[in-house]
Amino acid sequence: MGKPTKLSLAIAGLILGTSLVACDDGKSGAEAAAQQLAGAVSALDLGSVAFEGKDAGAANDQLQQVFAALDPQKPEVQAGGLTLDGDKAAAPLNYTWKFGDAEWKYTIAANFKKSGDKWLTVWDPAMLAPGLADSEIVTKGSQSPQRADILGAGDVPLVTYRPVVNVGIDKPQLGGADPADSAGKLAALVGVDPAAYVQQVKAAGAQAFVSAITLREEGRTISNAQIQAIPGARGIPASIPLAPSRTFARAVLGSVGEATAEQVEASKGALAAGDVTGIGGLQQQYDGQLRGSDAVVIRAQRADLTREQIQSAGTDPRRVLFQVAPKPGTPLKTTLDPRLQTLAESTLDGVGPASAIVALRPSTGAVLAAASGPGSNGYNTAMLGQYAPGSIFKMVDSLAMFRNGMTPDSTVQCTPTLTVDGRTFKNSEGYPETSLGAVTLRDAFAHSCNTAFISQRDSVSQGQLEAAATSMGVAVEAPKLGAEAFLGSVPGQAQGTEHAASMIGQGKVLLSPLAAAIMAGSVAKGAPVSAQLVLNPDAGAPAAGTTAGSTAPAAAPSATASAEAPSTASDKPITAAEAASLADMMRAVVTSGHAGFLSSVPGAPVGAKTGTAEFGTENPPKTHAWIVAVHGDLAVAVFVEDGGLGATTSGPLLKQFLTAAG
Repeated sequence: MGKPTKLSLAIAGLILGTSLVACDDGKSGAEAAAQQLAGAVSALDLGSVAFEGKDAGAANDQLQQVFAALDPQKPEVQAGGLTLDGDKAAAPLNYTWKFGDAEWKYTIAANFKKSGDKWLTVWDPAMLAPGLADSEIVTKGSQSPQRADILGAGDVPLVTYRPVVNVGIDKPQLGGADPADSAGKLAALVGVDPAAYVQQVKAAGAQAFVSAITLREEGRTISNAQIQAIPGARGIPASIPLAPSRTFARAVLGSVGEATAEQVEASKGALAAGDVTGIGGLQQQYDGQLRGSDAVVIRAQRADLTREQIQSAGTDPRRVLFQVAPKPGTPLKTTLDPRLQTLAESTLDGVGPASAIVALRPSTGAVLAAASGPGSNGYNTAMLGQYAPGSIFKMVDSLAMFRNGMTPDSTVQCTPTLTVDGRTFKNSEGYPETSLGAVTLRDAFAHSCNTAFISQRDSVSQGQLEAAATSMGVAVEAPKLGAEAFLGSVPGQAQGTEHAASMIGQGKVLLSPLAAAIMAGSVAKGAPVSAQLVLNPDAGAPAAGTTAGSTAPAAAPSATASAEAPSTASDKPITAAEAASLADMMRAVVTSGHAGFLSSVPGAPVGAKTGTAEFGTENPPKTHAWIVAVHGDLAVAVFVEDGGLGATTSGPLLKQFLTAAG
């Protein structure tokens, strides 16, 4: 058989090409039209789709009107397998809408028609939602379940629904009265900014109720008669989630209110403007658990149907397309003791600068009180504050020294000053001369001799300080806490004056008041304390991270080990024997040192350590005031920013708290 000629190859190619054309039934074009439609509906933009029986612009306008009430949600639409019948085709559109945790899924057939060499989508509003007529739109209704409580120790309600009165101007009730005049009078009565409130009332619609303030029913001093004496003013009873008082653990618990614009944007559709949600603290961190899931009802109705027509109709003229029942929230259980939290806050009432008192139970790690004073201006100083700890850090130094063979009875040299690389360190003002010279480590600790501890810098490395800190449960993560916190930062490397400064809790060493209480608690327990505030963090939505605060960036922990299981051999937990030696020296601070004022606290003997930490560039420098104490199964840290000396400023606050705590 001879080789094929050019003519035979051309004829074969023509025959093959003719058979391929014959096999092309147009299905690929219809499938492309179906995919284009699915993508356009997913984007809620039909402007690029060619329709049979509808202008693309008009179709897009109708689409926007149909789904306007579901904004900002958009559907995910996938085209299914297409069936072809000559110049006609049909394909299922599989819709998925997401409303929080709820999913609305449905499938609707879309039809296509070939016109010339193009496939057109046959317009039908029913391809948007099941059974949708040309005059109908889709609406969304939702109802939030009652928000769950936040509970304290013993499941006592801390945040729960409490009666309030929403006071404002009800514009339909004004009659002929001047809105601005009434608004000004009401603002003066309830203590809000008159100019701003007058503007709110003037800008509101004729049928609006414009809230001025929400007052707790319990203990309110503004009466209904005073409110009603102002034309148009009303007090509307309600109940909302509230703590026992306006200030009670507010920085820790957070509050409940309308979602901010930032929260709405970050929620990816879970929140909408006007939704009630947690703002700050545990309320925001555990919002999903506390809020539960809203009831969702999707309906189809005539576009011109009014609220009045719906309410006056014998039966609801709307058709339910999809609905989900509400899911109640789950109470959040915490360890906060209402009595001790209230006591801590009242103890700080008169303190001007930022301040904090943290109390915990060493045996369990339960955080009983985490109070930030009025000078903190709403910031969670107690748990998120980052401050040089000063001489309370000598507890860490001492542990490192014990591990190098020293005991409370070892001799150290306490000199008036000590110079390191040209920088002179000295003891605090008023240091007793009787405790200078060769003294025991116990005496140097009791009177807080800076030079004695700095003199040990060559035998205690910076790495040993870091290891000792993590051994006491600080500068680590907080796996059991269940809340945002900063537990300290202790650099593992430092030289010269920086290492010397670390020996007295200065330099780059940072602790929070919570970390300071944990450090003291580890002495009382004889093992590292792993603090716990939230008891059921996994009952709802996943908890946020627990090592850095969201309201302010926290320094990274100096170690990644948990307080229960340090990660390296050098970070071995504090032992009962080591803790007993530290407890001996903390007791000496009370019996022979400068915290003698704590000897009169009733009950178990008190052990303590004071701290004064310099900061800033002034001469003389300003100082933070610290004191930590153990009292039976209670560990407490008291901190006052720019407070002077720990013994004279924080000390009396500690005594007041311990005496009343009982």
